[in-house]
Amino acid sequence: MYVVPTGMVGSGGTLGEGDAVRDDSLLRRYLGDRRFLLALPRAVGLQILHPVIAAALAEHLHTRLWPHKRRAVHQIIRIAYDDRDLSRIIRYGHEHVKGRDNRGARYHALHPEVFHFQHATYVDALFTSIAAFAGPLSDGDRERLYDECCGWYRRYGVSARHMPDTWDEFTDYFADACARLKLTEAGKTLAPQVIRPDYWVPRLLPSSSVRVLMHERARELLDVRVSTRDRIAFAAYAATVRAGAGLSSNRVRYVPAARMPSGA
Repeated sequence: MYVVPTGMVGSGGTLGEGDAVRDDSLLRRYLGDRRFLLALPRAVGLQILHPVIAAALAEHLHTRLWPHKRRAVHQIIRIAYDDRDLSRIIRYGHEHVKGRDNRGARYHALHPEVFHFQHATYVDALFTSIAAFAGPLSDGDRERLYDECCGWYRRYGVSARHMPDTWDEFTDYFADACARLKLTEAGKTLAPQVIRPDYWVPRLLPSSSVRVLMHERARELLDVRVSTRDRIAFAAYAATVRAGAGLSSNRVRYVPAARMPSGA
């Protein structure tokens, strides 16, 4: 029987005051906005290049990739908007996800390094979605939002020892982590669903926008080329998304988990 090593998962229980996400936070302003969902192919494109995450998806995925991601992403958004301790959702949803990766090494989805990298891809996608579909952040707001993302991560109840303290440290960590990614057979199997999403909000993205939004490391490993025409088309698409968001009500812009009363 596989036993989760000591220190892998937090003790749960009552969250500390520093773990709360404020109603007026930048995280709650942007994370539940549907524009974040448009950047998910960027996050998932990196996840399938992490050998452990790719192996776990290939072995334990009981549906197509995007129906699974829809459920998972709604859960992590809910955790950021609900004041209750929902870390049990993370534990129960990942306790059974274990096996062997492409090298035959044993893995568990709640291993802190693996779990934090997956979270980091969502943080990177969040910042990317803001820059593309909302507008640039000031240096101060960038640091503030990253600090709030750290609080969001602590709410999962998973060890935070791999989590960088500042935005600059995060960018260094993320660049190094992405440099160590590789394409495995499991990743090859999942790649077509990332490059051309067929479900949920990401399926609304034009193919050119998916290519532009992908992280450069994912484009390199998946042999995805971005043309000048792609970038021009994406600029027009992003402008349309920004204009549409400005005319939309909060009920339209935000996913249900972000609209529910905090703690409901």
